[in-house]
Amino acid sequence: MQFNGFSKEGIEFLKKLEVNNTKVWFENNRTIWEKHILLPNTNFVQEMGETLQILIPTIHFKPKVSGSLFRIYRDVRFSKDKTPMKSKIGLLFWQGQAHRMQSSSFYMHYDKDSYFIASGIRGFKPPLLKTYRKYIKHKKHRESLHVILEELKQKGYSFPEAKYKRVPTEFDKNIDYAYLTKQASMFAYIEYRIDDTFFSIDIVDRVFSVYQDMAKLQKWVYEMSLTC
Repeated sequence: MQFNGFSKEGIEFLKKLEVNNTKVWFENNRTIWEKHILLPNTNFVQEMGETLQILIPTIHFKPKVSGSLFRIYRDVRFSKDKTPMKSKIGLLFWQGQAHRMQSSSFYMHYDKDSYFIASGIRGFKPPLLKTYRKYIKHKKHRESLHVILEELKQKGYSFPEAKYKRVPTEFDKNIDYAYLTKQASMFAYIEYRIDDTFFSIDIVDRVFSVYQDMAKLQKWVYEMSLTC
């Protein structure tokens, strides 16, 4: 089925889920989730995945749960939030052979109020953090990343705050672009309020335009990850 926009009924479902976050309520309303969230998400992933192949022929996308679609059930073992259902609906397109969450990706999530579009990797696990730090020991890599981030900043995109307050001991604290050494992730993002575009086919063009802007960053992170 062709994607024609996300569902207004899906957003209403998320509003109700916020005040009825139980497995019993969800199972009683599963058909709404399947029709108004799962189905349009599946169609969007197929549409966007095929479109992203224009930028990256090797992009991975799987229009199914635990592929490009995140499960709505929360794994409460590893979360401070113990409510059983997630309030954010996540979608992912990734490049490379590593685990999808440790691969350079294009990402999107939405909740009842807004939608978030990003690219890069949202959190480095220890092996990848080690790789990142080794990679940016080369000035040319730090400089190229800095230039990319400055270009994105000029276009209105945002970045995660540095996780660490100090430059790691393995670096000279006076090196160029030392701020990059304090990161434990590398991604850019932008957030929009839920609007008419979200409910129309035009959302594909909007998201793809953002991904085009972020393509250099996605490529930099991908090339860094290959040295792992």
